[in-house]
Amino acid sequence: MKDVIQSTPTEQPQGSAFRLDEQDGIGIITMDVPGERMNTLRDSFVEEINSLLADIKANKALTGLVVCSGKPDSFIAGADVNMLAACTRAEQAEALSKAGQDIFNQLGELELPLIAAIHGPCLGGGLELAMACHGRVCSDDAKTRLGLPEVQLGLIPGSGGTQRLPKLVGLTKSLDMMLTGKQLRAKQALKAGLVDDMVPASILLDTAVAMARKGKPSSSAKRALSTRALEDNPLGRKLVFDKALSTVTAKTRGNYPAPKKLLDVVKVGFEQGIKQGLAAEARAFGELVMSPESGALRQLFFATTEMKKETQWQGASPATLEHIGVLGGGLMGGGIAFVSATKAQLPVRIKDISHKGINQAMANAHGLLATKVRKRHLRDTEMKQQLSRITGTLNYSGFERVDMVVEAVFEDIEVKRNMVAEVEAHCPSHTVFATNTSSLPIHQIAEGAARPEQILGLHYFSPVDKMPLAEIIPHADTSATAVASALKLARAQGKTPIVVKDSAGFYVNRILAPYLNEAARLLLEGEPIEVIDNALVDYGFPVGPMTLLDEVGIDVAAKISPILTQELGERFKAPDVFSTLLDDDRHGKKNGRGFYRYNEKKRSNKAKPVDESLYKLLNIKAQSQLPAQDLAERCVLLMLNEAAIALDEGVVNSARDGDVGAVFGIGFPPFAGGPFFYMHQLGIPTVIDKMQEYSRKYGERFAPCEPLRRLAEAGKSYY
Repeated sequence: MKDVIQSTPTEQPQGSAFRLDEQDGIGIITMDVPGERMNTLRDSFVEEINSLLADIKANKALTGLVVCSGKPDSFIAGADVNMLAACTRAEQAEALSKAGQDIFNQLGELELPLIAAIHGPCLGGGLELAMACHGRVCSDDAKTRLGLPEVQLGLIPGSGGTQRLPKLVGLTKSLDMMLTGKQLRAKQALKAGLVDDMVPASILLDTAVAMARKGKPSSSAKRALSTRALEDNPLGRKLVFDKALSTVTAKTRGNYPAPKKLLDVVKVGFEQGIKQGLAAEARAFGELVMSPESGALRQLFFATTEMKKETQWQGASPATLEHIGVLGGGLMGGGIAFVSATKAQLPVRIKDISHKGINQAMANAHGLLATKVRKRHLRDTEMKQQLSRITGTLNYSGFERVDMVVEAVFEDIEVKRNMVAEVEAHCPSHTVFATNTSSLPIHQIAEGAARPEQILGLHYFSPVDKMPLAEIIPHADTSATAVASALKLARAQGKTPIVVKDSAGFYVNRILAPYLNEAARLLLEGEPIEVIDNALVDYGFPVGPMTLLDEVGIDVAAKISPILTQELGERFKAPDVFSTLLDDDRHGKKNGRGFYRYNEKKRSNKAKPVDESLYKLLNIKAQSQLPAQDLAERCVLLMLNEAAIALDEGVVNSARDGDVGAVFGIGFPPFAGGPFFYMHQLGIPTVIDKMQEYSRKYGERFAPCEPLRRLAEAGKSYY
């Protein structure tokens, strides 16, 4: 892309991230951070940029400027989040924001037309830089994405984004982007007025240079007349802000401070002007950097970023993966095949005992992709190409080429052992066998296998196309290469995988079981179903425990509980409620009979109704008695206690993995950072005190575990 125009380069200082070339009066500023795959903005670049601006102003031969990236697949991925870790006071973070604002203000105030040539991700500070330019042209490449995702780290844009984006795309669109972190594809960015032109990457730089020669482009705002009428008067804007605040409050339940502050800052810009708006932005940015919520979200960001770089396992590299086999075309098998074909872009062969299973998997894949085509997120030709990667068979034809088989048949140890024997008979000797089990011990599945070193667990969560976690479970004899290969496949499928010990419940179900059991006890004590659920949603979980039981399946939860009790002890013994529900044919959402009613026509904007007949079945008189905080903490404290025991027993390898597993696997509140980071932020002694208080109030099961006591006595923590 850079080589389309032949230009005369100026000498670039060694280690510099910026270079200024000249082409017939047009200065081409190339950002290329040395030694990095993607460009990120850093506070250390301030002097470099000031020096570059001085050179530009001194060069009277220049008639226009273009800023582009030296990286082949990205523009600027954002600001380097690491620099926030050095801030110990809000004033320091505020100063970082003001420095960024000052640099971008200088760019916007240049007399020469400045055009941004955008190819690949243009996010956060990268988009703020592009918006400070006088015009923007982007490539039509699928990699090109534009957005301000700071809210996902508990922050707001800090270098003028809250003030510039509304002016370009309008108030409503800008709030939608900033409050959700939504990224626009190239065509969407053009339609919204965020960019002035969209062209193939091969002529991107040519187009940007031509645009710079024409002078500063006029406003690219393309808002509809009705939108302008609403947003360009104070009453209309009040309606937009009120509606946004109402939506934010409903979604965040007050647990995330960034969205509310963002609304306040944008409002200041509209009511008092950009100068006051920028001051409010910097001040809010500084406060949010020091908030515990942002600290937790950034911790998760660093954890997942670090995990992506870990391509080996115990020194072993993954094997080559070119063909994947899936056993079982049901909901799980079909989902695994779908992410393998669409995300990992690998050919997948599904084996099922009937055409019905294969057809169901294909139909589900088609339905998911057709929705993307309808929303114009995918071309019809791309959908057909992705579907062509999925094929089916009633025997093992085609399995002579597969490198890994993911087995997703029902939870029966003998059936799974038979699957192992069949795969070993029909597949190459190097094929890894990954069983998608939620509860069965992997070493038992591997018993009698000819190649036990190539057997492991690969536990997905339902629905597979949406849930981001995968648990990889080696048994004692699994080879490191097999684990590395499973990690490679899971990441290619878009998952964040963690490696966990082969023990009952693995990690996620193990810490989830006490949480669900306690919710069941609350129900038996007479707490209404919706009150329990609302207490946990207010606490920060995406859904309440009763809704979760309905979603997962009451029968599934009931099946796991005895296994955990037998292997790990009486603390996992579930209340009698589950057997009573199953005897009444209540399996949850799957058969329309659970804690809620599913067969009624949905009423608009109203929550699904509780099945009141359940109270009579359980001989309960439903009446809310306990404070919401007690309801939530009774469930959560047991989860924290079990997480501490699991880490101590080596079920997860680190607090980091335990946090990622809990947040991505069961929706532990992200703003708390996961169970271990949450305990770290509260302080281990505080957690112990709270558990002892609950132990006195509600029973010995809340007594803090030995690993927590040891940590407190040693004055240590998880981070």
